[in-house]
Amino acid sequence: MAKILLIEDEASIRRVLNKILSEESKEYEVTEAEDGLAGMEKIKNEDFDLVLCDIKMPKMDGVEVLEAIKKIKPEVPVVMISGHGDLDTAVQTMKMGAFDYISKPPDLNRLLNTVRNALDRKELVAENTRLKKKVSKDYQMIGESEAIKNIKEMIEKVAHTDARVLITGPNGTGKELVAHWLHEKSDRSKGPLIEVNCAAIPSELIESELFGHVKGAFTSANKDRAGKFEAANKGTIFLDEIGDMSLSAQAKVLRALQENKISRVGSDKDIKIDVRVIAATNKDLKKEIEENNFREDLYHRLAVILIEVPPLKDRKEDIPLLVEHFSEKIAKEQGTNKKEFSEEAIQVLKENEWRGNVRELRNVIERLIILGGKEISDEDVKLFGSRF
Repeated sequence: MAKILLIEDEASIRRVLNKILSEESKEYEVTEAEDGLAGMEKIKNEDFDLVLCDIKMPKMDGVEVLEAIKKIKPEVPVVMISGHGDLDTAVQTMKMGAFDYISKPPDLNRLLNTVRNALDRKELVAENTRLKKKVSKDYQMIGESEAIKNIKEMIEKVAHTDARVLITGPNGTGKELVAHWLHEKSDRSKGPLIEVNCAAIPSELIESELFGHVKGAFTSANKDRAGKFEAANKGTIFLDEIGDMSLSAQAKVLRALQENKISRVGSDKDIKIDVRVIAATNKDLKKEIEENNFREDLYHRLAVILIEVPPLKDRKEDIPLLVEHFSEKIAKEQGTNKKEFSEEAIQVLKENEWRGNVRELRNVIERLIILGGKEISDEDVKLFGSRF
């Protein structure tokens, strides 16, 4: 049953509203509060799916109650109850976040429709929240090793800032997971996270991809096109494998970081941007600088915060946790029962060098789940694993 809190100082109105909600629908459990202070006490101690709140009340009026609810339980929809002289205030409360308002004396159909719509909206918001959490699980950093704990602590310290972060580490270690965590824990999490794999885009197209272009800028530019920096406005852009970016594109990225503006290819018009930049590379950028393949000034702009993701061979104590995580995830993806790994199998996995790091481990786990027995044994690992 949906739990509804009714905050109304007039006993007669409370009785009417309670009767309508309780008798017309058997799906609602109604709790009453005689003023704003009593209502807030109940909200702090109980969970409600909807609040109906009068605007004019002694001790604490409806506007103050709405403000307080939005601070402590913003997901709960609030429907305001307005008298004849409260219409302007009722409209104002909707700008403050109220779902809707109903007038006194309450119309039965109007009341029930408003309550149903508010509850439907709450369920939709809750479902979206669940989906976001589900998506976030795809980017979990699994491990309790000292190295992983240090990375998580670093993320907690810098995520809420706009400081630029450079993530380094070999291929397959999970640099993109760090980027996702930084974004999701930041104040920009409601904005977009735009990912760009600099190594996968041809050098002649990278500038257009990042900064966009105007019609006629080059042969195939048939219309104006926004780039990734514009798409990431108010959010985060993740420049993966930035060590493979051309020097000309590096110069434009440097300008974007210095001046917070970009220009599309073929245009002199500046476009203001508000973007946090996170970059990653598997290369030694200091060596690339010495060989004139990477701009030193861009490096210092990017590397405000450095996070190094270690190879799997340096955190083998995390392998049992990773095996558990991947075996459960793969079983769900394939619609099969999860398979257990014997202690001997885990030990053999820990003895491998894992030159492909966590990505290679995941592939091996998937192969073992498909080809191995009901319980994965050390013989299965030796037979179907790679490099054993």
